[in-house]
Order: sequence, then structure tokens, then C-alpha cells
Amino acid sequence: MTTRRFWMLVDEMARMSLKADASRLYFGYFWWVLEPLLYVAVFYVVFDVLLGTRQENFLAFLMCGKLTFVWFSKSVVHASRTIVSSKGLIGNIDLPKTLFPMVAIQEGLYRQGAVFALLFGFLILNGYPVTTNWLWLGPVLFVNYLLIAAASLVGAFLVCLVFDFTVVIALSMIFLLFTSGIFWDVRALPDPQMAQWVLLLNPLAFIVDAYRQVLMLGERPHLGHLAGIGVAAAVGIAGLRVLYGRSSQFLALRAITS
Repeated sequence: MTTRRFWMLVDEMARMSLKADASRLYFGYFWWVLEPLLYVAVFYVVFDVLLGTRQENFLAFLMCGKLTFVWFSKSVVHASRTIVSSKGLIGNIDLPKTLFPMVAIQEGLYRQGAVFALLFGFLILNGYPVTTNWLWLGPVLFVNYLLIAAASLVGAFLVCLVFDFTVVIALSMIFLLFTSGIFWDVRALPDPQMAQWVLLLNPLAFIVDAYRQVLMLGERPHLGHLAGIGVAAAVGIAGLRVLYGRSSQFLALRAITS
């Protein structure tokens, strides 16, 4: 299968899946933005209304973090189960096994487009000016996508090997939720060196901070760090594609017998 046909099939399957999901729900496509907003609402009530956070402009701060995290977490969790859940199709047609997690990632990308449109509108209406620095969103979004793709391909491979990894991935998302600065500011840590270590060792924390730097502070992210994450994710994806290709029959057998 050529690369062009592969991506056409990914996009078509993603659109069909989104349409099928929307048809089963009363609010349909509106859930694309409603579900992430409900997550934001829960955290806002807990940390601002009940606990009284001292974070300035907390709602905008929280939306930048939580909406980014939901994209990452839901895409990875969904993609990690796709090979196993597609065993009926895998048993009848020889398709690249990377196809199934990539479809889930593409679905997440479409959903996140609507979510980000809502986020940008909210920020503009609340006095955050659109500046030329917003152009840095392009590289940040691209690296964010690469990070999601790399994590999703790893997750899908591991779950196909041992289904128990679904539990590990779910627990990992909880760990990342609390360590990535979603509802607290990494840069506000008492020890500046610790803040730098968090941003260095946790790529998701850096990505979340980069969105806030661009959208809320009008500053460009650290380009060297951003490029490093992007290159590492791209190399990981390339290596995983080779691994998937060499393990295609083995993965099919594991999926069918799971």
C-alpha cells in the first residue's frame, strides 16, 4: 500500500467512525466540545471555587492545559486498543497494523480542531490579543501531534502483546495529569531548577507550557527544546513503523487470539 493510499484510508475510516459515533448520540457532534468543557468545569469548581487557587486568570490557564491534555490522553487510550478491537477485520484482510491506531489519532485530530477553535475564541473574547507570536502554534501543534502518534503506537503495540497494558496506560494518564502542570504552573515551583527538570523530563508538561507561553503570554516557546521533542518523536515513529512492519503477522495472531 502506497503512503498516499494509506493516509487516504486513514482519513476515510476516521470520518466514518466519527459520523457513526455522532449518530448514536443525541447531541451528535456537539459532544466534541461539550465533553472537554465538562472536564474543565469539574477542575475549575474543585481548584478555583472550592480550593481558591491563587493562579491568575485560572480559567484560561486551566483551559489551555486541560484541553491539551484531553487530546493527548483520549487519543492514546483510544489508539492503544484499536488493534485488539479490530481483530475481526485483521483476521480477514492483511492491512498495515499501524493503520488502526492512526485512524484513532486522526479522529482525535478532527475533534481537537473544534476544541481549539473554541479555546481560541474564548481567549480572544477575554482580552488575549492575537499577535504574530500565535504563528508559533503551528510548530507546537505539529510536535504535539507527533508526540501523540509516538505514544499511541507504543501503546497499541504493548496492548496487543499483553492486554493488561490497558490498565498501565490508564494509570499513566492519571500520573501525567498530576505531573504535567495541567492545573498548576510548572514555572511557579519554589525551586527553579526543579521546574526546569520537569519541563525537560516530561514532554507533555513542556507542550502544555508552550501553549500557555504563546496564547496567554504572547511569547515564543523554547525552540531548541521543542525541536528536540519533535525529532525524538519522529525518530520513534519511524522505528515503530519498522517494528510494526516486521511484526505484522505476529501482531495479527496476538490480536485474533486475544
